[in-house]
Amino acid sequence: MKKLTSLFFFMLAFVVASIAQDLDQPGAYMTAISNTHKDMDQKYMAYTSAAAHGKRARKVEKLRLQVLENIQKTKDKLIDLPFYKGDKSLRQSNIDYVDFCYKIFNEDYAKIVNTEEIAEQSFDEMQALLLLREKVDEKLKVAVEKVNAASKDFAAKYKVNIIEGEKSELAEKMEQAGKVSKYYKPVFLIFFKCNWQDNALTKAMNENKVNDIEQARNSIIKYADEGLMAIEAVQSFEGDASLKMACKQALQGFKVIAEKETPKITDYQLKKENFEKIKKAYEAKSQSDKTKDDVNAYNKAVAEMNAAVNVSNQATANANNKRNEVYKTWEDAVKTFYDTHVPRYR
Repeated sequence: MKKLTSLFFFMLAFVVASIAQDLDQPGAYMTAISNTHKDMDQKYMAYTSAAAHGKRARKVEKLRLQVLENIQKTKDKLIDLPFYKGDKSLRQSNIDYVDFCYKIFNEDYAKIVNTEEIAEQSFDEMQALLLLREKVDEKLKVAVEKVNAASKDFAAKYKVNIIEGEKSELAEKMEQAGKVSKYYKPVFLIFFKCNWQDNALTKAMNENKVNDIEQARNSIIKYADEGLMAIEAVQSFEGDASLKMACKQALQGFKVIAEKETPKITDYQLKKENFEKIKKAYEAKSQSDKTKDDVNAYNKAVAEMNAAVNVSNQATANANNKRNEVYKTWEDAVKTFYDTHVPRYR
């Protein structure tokens, strides 16, 4: 047993000595430092990738918490590594990078989760949310560039050959994701502005508020016309015009709902209001006081309202079908656009 125990400790000492010897080489030390946060980088890219591919931040909250846990483990690994021959610059720059990532995912992304619901209630709030996302992406990009610069400085100091012009897989994916988000933002806002008014239209219809319906309807037509002009100025993304065309189709769909179908629904509500007044006045009279003109006016109002009901029901069905078509076309286009241009990370 003593021989086996002695052999075990001998082998352990040999392994430790071998690792320490490897870390005496600057290239091996750089690799060891880099490897500590490789898993962390993959985890946080998986989170940002999931968000980019159409998943709301709240739905991928579990992933964010996993990222935070992984970041803390990464920091522990870095702290366990020694300085390189008394030089703490590379290790400290990576610890700073990890600390910064923790702050981003613990504070900034938590704020995004908390503001998503509010953002959908206002165009200004949605703009603010997209700007916040953009700033967070930019912060992460700067952090990656900073830690890469520290690695280059270390390599230059200790004469480690780094092939210039090569980018890390993480940096490339972040750069591509940034380009896609920058392109998507103005197109989405054109869509969202009209879509938000369409939601206001639906709400007004459900509450039978004719004035609000008319206000929302006019706003939809205005924003659709403005959006159609603006979308024409948008270039294709790397030769792909699918998102632009989907936005254009959505605006045209919202405009059809507002111009063609909504007036029929409003007409019914106005006729219904008129009928209720005629009915009230008609029923207030005794049977002996009702004249032939009263009966004719009442019957005419009933006929007009019944006809308007049928027209309104068909218009409502048409509007709902068109709205569903708009949403499906847009959502499918966004998913395909991101799936095509943003690398997935798992």
